[in-house]
Parts: sequence; C-alpha cells; structure tokens
Amino acid sequence: MERRVLLAVTLSFLVLVLYQQWIGPPPAIETVPDAADTGAGAGPGVSEAPPARAAVVDAPVATPARAADPAPADVAPVVPVVADDRQRLVVVESDFILAEFDNRGGELASWRLKDYADENGEPVELAMPEVAAGRPRPFSMLVPGNPDLTARLDAALFRPSADRLRIGGEAEALTFEYEDSSGLRVRKTFRFQPSPEQPYVLEFDAEVTTADGIRPTTTAWGPGLGGVRADTSWFVFQQLPAAVLYGRPIEDGLAQDTDVYRALPADVPERPSYEGQLDFAGVDNHYFLAVALPGARASRVDYRPLSVAGIEHDLVEFEVSLEAGAGGIPFFIGPKDFDLLAAVHPDLVRAIDFGFLSVIVVPLHRTLKWIHGFVGNYGWSIILLTVLINIVIFPLRHKSVVSMRKMQELQPEMKAIQARYSGLKATDPARQKMNQEVMELYRRHGANPASGCLPMLLTMPILIAFYRLLSMAVELRGAPFMGWIDDLSVQDPFYVTPLIMGASMVYQQRLQPAGAASPEQQRIMTLMPVLFTVMFLWAPSGLVIYWLTSNVLGIGQTVVTNRLAGPPRVKQVRPPAERQVKKPAAEPAGSEPPREGAGGRQGRDRSGSKAARQGRGSRRSRGKGR
Repeated sequence: MERRVLLAVTLSFLVLVLYQQWIGPPPAIETVPDAADTGAGAGPGVSEAPPARAAVVDAPVATPARAADPAPADVAPVVPVVADDRQRLVVVESDFILAEFDNRGGELASWRLKDYADENGEPVELAMPEVAAGRPRPFSMLVPGNPDLTARLDAALFRPSADRLRIGGEAEALTFEYEDSSGLRVRKTFRFQPSPEQPYVLEFDAEVTTADGIRPTTTAWGPGLGGVRADTSWFVFQQLPAAVLYGRPIEDGLAQDTDVYRALPADVPERPSYEGQLDFAGVDNHYFLAVALPGARASRVDYRPLSVAGIEHDLVEFEVSLEAGAGGIPFFIGPKDFDLLAAVHPDLVRAIDFGFLSVIVVPLHRTLKWIHGFVGNYGWSIILLTVLINIVIFPLRHKSVVSMRKMQELQPEMKAIQARYSGLKATDPARQKMNQEVMELYRRHGANPASGCLPMLLTMPILIAFYRLLSMAVELRGAPFMGWIDDLSVQDPFYVTPLIMGASMVYQQRLQPAGAASPEQQRIMTLMPVLFTVMFLWAPSGLVIYWLTSNVLGIGQTVVTNRLAGPPRVKQVRPPAERQVKKPAAEPAGSEPPREGAGGRQGRDRSGSKAARQGRGSRRSRGKGR
C-alpha cells in the first residue's frame, strides 16, 4: 500500500510538471477594467480598484495615461497643461510638526511630531511611508467607479504653490494644481492653523473637474497610523491601531444613538462602512489619532484591514466621502492629548479610551495636568496627586484599621465560641446557634466584620482609575522623572523602584493587626508582596511611583491610627469547662429515680446536700491528714 501511494504521488507530480511545461495555460493579459466592470453605481467612499491603481503607481511618471495601450489614430494624446516638471517634496514646518508633501499626486508623504520621539530619539512618524508602496497614501483622491481616472490623479505631477512653507503666526495654505489637455482640472488645498491650541489640525479641500463636470471623489488615508511603541512589556496595556468613529450612523434606514464605535482590524470586515452624521471618523492607537471631522454634514467612511510584512500588528485604512461641492474636511493628526482634543472638538476627547471608569479618570487627569502646571515634572505631579487621593480616602482607611483592631480584640472570644461547636458537622442545624452567638458578640461590642474590607473596596475604583490614567495618558510618554528614570511610560531600567515598592508592602503588612484574618488569608497576604513585585518589574515607572507613594502614605497612616487607638486590649476568656453549669452527682446503678413532685424534689435536695456535706468532710479530713 505504501509503495502504491508513493507511486501515485510521483506520477501526479510528473503530470503537473509536464502540463505546466508543455501545455500550460495561455499567458495572462493585463487589462484595466472600465467603469462598467467595477461597479459604477457603487456608493460614495467605495474604491474597488486597488490592484489596478497599484499597477499604475509604479509606472513611469511621464506617462500617467494608459501608455501600455496603443492610442487610436484619431485620439490626441493627453498632454499636461498645468503641472510640475519633476517629482519633489514640499516641506511644511511649524513648532509642532514637520510634514512632507509629494507633488506626485499631491499626497502626504510624511507627518512627524516634534514633541514626541520614537525609540531612536527621532520625531515620531504617523504617516508610515514605509508601508505606502502600492497603497493609497494619505489624501489620495479616489474617483468611485473610475479606476483609470483615479490612477491618473495619483500619477500626475501637481504644481505646488510654494517650495517650502513655514507656519508662523498666521494661517497658511499649500495648494497643488494640475490640468491636462483632456479637460481634467484638479485643485488640492491644505490649510494650516497657526493657533497653538490646534497645531495638529489641517483642512483639506479638493475639486476634480472633467469635461463632464465636477466629479464626486473620496479622500483616502492609506497606510494606517504609526507611533506604536515596540519597547513596551507584556504588563503594559497597549492599544493597537483600530477603527474609531463617533456620531449617528444610519443602520437599517434609521439613525442610531450618538456613540463611540470601535473595531479592531479583525472585526472591520463585519461592518466596513458607516454612513450618517459622523462627528469624527478615522483610526487611532494607544497615543495617537488620525481622524476626519465631517461634523453635521452627511458623510460616509469605509474601513479596510491591512497586513504588512515586517509589522507584527495589523493596520486599518479608511476613506471618507462627502457630497460633491460640500467643502473641505478638517483633519486631526496628532497625539491624544485631552486639552488639545477638546480645543478641536468637544466630543473628540471620546477618542481616548479611559474605560468604564472615565467618570473618575477624567477628573484625575485634569488634576494631574493642573498640578504639572505648577510643578513642571510629571513624576512629582504623580506623587502630589497620590497624596491628595490618600487625603480623600483617609477616613475610609482609618475606619478600616480601627475595625481590624476591634476584630483583633474579639478573636479570643470568637475562638472560644468556635471551640464549643468544633465537634459538630457543617450540616448540623446546631451550628446555626454558633452563628447567632457570633452575631450577638458583634452586636454587643459594636463590631462589623465587613467594615474592615468595605472601606478598602470603595477605594478600588480610584486605584483602577489611576492605573487607567497612567496607562493611557500621552503626557507621560517620554516624560522624565529624575536620575535613571527618563520615561515614566516604560519600566524602571534598573528595577529599583519595584523592589522598594515590594519592601514597603512587606512592612505595611507587618503593621496590620495580628489575628484579624484567618490562616488562609494570612498566607495569601504573605504572597501578595512577592506577586506584586514580580509584576511591577515590567510596569510603567509612573505606575510604580504611584503605588510606592501610596504604600508609604498607608504605612504612615497605620502608625498614626495605631498610636491614636493605643495598644490592643487583650481579653482573657475562661475555658469552656469553667463556664458550664455543674451537674448533680450521678445516681448509683440500679437505684430507683426519685418520684416527681414535692417529695421527689426534697429527696433530690437532701441527697444533694448530703453528698455535698460528705464531699466537704472528706476534703477536710484529707487536709488534716496532709
């Protein structure tokens, strides 16, 4: 059987080789589909010709038209009328950005942020030019249903209005123009704001006119979004590039409620298009954002996932469309800084994913930036904000420590009650009486076992919100503290602060009242410093500084509370045998039990008195003998 299988595989392989060598399929002829074959009736924002466009992108610049096809003799060749004579980059610079626009297509080639550095210390790049080959670049113009015209727009050499542009105290505009003998006229305008509150905003306006009139177009943001850090650890939460929009998209003919919609690259195919009133739509990652802001105008956005060799995470492309003649579209391309986003659009701050505790995170974030305005160092700002938080939760922590002290004082009586019922099974109904005695003990001394845990549970939302703030705040990206800590958003390079934090947790546990927890809980609490120290070895330095400061303040508060409450009062509890009522002496075997009634009671009394007198006499005689 094995020989037959091997022979069959060999023969099949030979047949395939011979077929490809001698017969084979006819060579494929590359053709550019016309508008009828690409769905000319597709809605706005739908581009169905990336392969054809990619083939034309690599064509020689001098022949943007279909040079591969022989032109008919009665059709004059298309000749540029208004165009540039060579391909070049136009640099636009301000105090915050350094951008480069390619006159080939009038598209964005590079968009770097001066105030944010990558792993190599260079300004962070958001346009990702390394993955733009063969793909639509930012601000490419797509003509739905006409891939030939789309390719001509991409390959045309536009004439720029300036060779270099410096954004100072006044608004500036960069215009690209192109016109050819076929009647095609294109004008692309980029307007830049001089306001320091909106340094990452530009308004894009384009108009494409042919012999048939103004053509509806789609603006593409091609390669995704850069700025994802590669030096983060597994402990650090990092939001990878994803689709994001906010507004009222139309679904089944009805406008939905205004909300934020997010989709990872793997989830984009489930719903790639949104139409309606979109306040903003685009892509974002952990720290940066690139979105269009159509506002109240009817618009459409189309998303498409993108996998690129050499990049571990997937990207998301998007295209935004407005009605023809609707005007320009503002774009925000920059950091997810809360104040900057709020200055551009009040709802743009919703692009920052603070999670379900955003109602707590936002005030903490504003307070942190307010403190930084006075201190000028985010490390010290975190410490001061931690002090303020601990002042707010001081009553809760104080009540928790006092409750644990009271539970410690009641431990001897608790153990005495448990010892009396230790022989009973857990299913024995008599154990219900033990619970009643325990609750009576709590009521008599005014203790509540939940009061030691409940105050600490109430502080947990604040701790989680602070962790979310330090994980998402772009202000901490590259922010130094002091000494060896030069970036609060990455781990301590020498693991000094995590080890000190672990030691502070051990010392803090030793100050807790002994005996206030069960042996199982004590073992768990003993392991907590070890687990936290191991995890915080790779945590962001800002988070470790916060936790260390909180531990130090907790130690100080425990010391103060213990001094105010004084030493614990230890109560001596008698053994259970001493608290039991003495039983009468046992009757001899075979004796008749006393009758009920007065006589019986008197007989029991006399018998008991006699036995007691005999017992006392025997004890006295024994004493005299000794």
